[in-house]
Amino acid sequence: MKKQILITGGAGFIGSNLALRLIEKGHSVTILDNLSKQIHGDNPHVTSPLFQSIQNKVNFIQGSVTSRADLLRAIEGQEVIVHLAAETGTGQSMYQIEQYVNINIGGTAILLDILTNSTHNVRKVVIASSRSIYGEGKYKSDELGDVYPSHRSEADMTAGDFEVKFPGATSPLKLVATDEDSKIHPSSVYGITKQNQEQMVMTVCPTIGIAPVALRYQNVYGPGQSLSNPYTGILSIFSTLIKNEKEINIFEDGKESRDFVFIDDVVDATILGIEQEAADNNVFNVGTGVATDVLTVVNELFTNYQKEVPFKISGNYRLGDIRHNFADISKISSKLGFKPKVSFTAGIAKFAQWVNLQSIKEDKYAESITEMKEKGLFK
Repeated sequence: MKKQILITGGAGFIGSNLALRLIEKGHSVTILDNLSKQIHGDNPHVTSPLFQSIQNKVNFIQGSVTSRADLLRAIEGQEVIVHLAAETGTGQSMYQIEQYVNINIGGTAILLDILTNSTHNVRKVVIASSRSIYGEGKYKSDELGDVYPSHRSEADMTAGDFEVKFPGATSPLKLVATDEDSKIHPSSVYGITKQNQEQMVMTVCPTIGIAPVALRYQNVYGPGQSLSNPYTGILSIFSTLIKNEKEINIFEDGKESRDFVFIDDVVDATILGIEQEAADNNVFNVGTGVATDVLTVVNELFTNYQKEVPFKISGNYRLGDIRHNFADISKISSKLGFKPKVSFTAGIAKFAQWVNLQSIKEDKYAESITEMKEKGLFK
């Protein structure tokens, strides 16, 4: 059944891909987006392929989720809201705290305030949550069973000891998949804001007759993601360094791991959240259920670009970074029938093919590291 769907932050990487797929399925899409320079460049009509991809296909409103007037205009006539609008840099969030809180928490608060205190047609809100709310992943201890280690100490990491520890566990901890009932203990301001967004939506919406759905996205990647924004993740950062023939600095010992999920699979999962009633009032992990370490990422990129650059395993680290996390996706698989279709190997190949067609600009990664050093967050 055709629905009127609003996507906040819909000109971004996930939002634009989602919008195009929803249109293919016959839905009517409105997008509210502020066209942030960090994501879309100085002149989005020219510098942002993401914006260009949706520009004439949706009802586009340039505005901010921190503006009540913009939100009121965008919400009019909508039946479903997919709330993607957010500041997204984990490291950046540790020194642009007011900005992250204002956009992520403040914007969500205004949205929910409007839904609570005005007349509208909204019946479902899908909130883009994040694996960052978990903080460090889930582990098993021979002595203690399931454990959730706290943030690693600066002293240990300075000494080159990057693995997690847990009081009372004497044997090495075994990494296991993080399920939705795992402990939530975010290690960054970004993670805290995403936890807050999720909790507000899941708490408020049922009281006003709106079905909430929270999707905890893992590390999303694929063609179309920004190659110039240093806060979009290591695949973009490393690709830009390789293309510019610059050395790659691999933090810690290169064995830290994440769950990388391809954009098409994320769009599939989000549409299931929109269209299926079985999703209502539920929280779901969205990932692949596979942990991939940083050294594997580097080697896959070298293979796909048929090009290598020098790299060093430096032992540098960022305060607030976690060691490991990958998703248990059994809940979304059983309730919604979600199964990721794109393996990391296949996804990297698709991503690299796309990167090879792009004009690679000077990266801003070094600037972001300098900022973090100045704030005492990069060691």
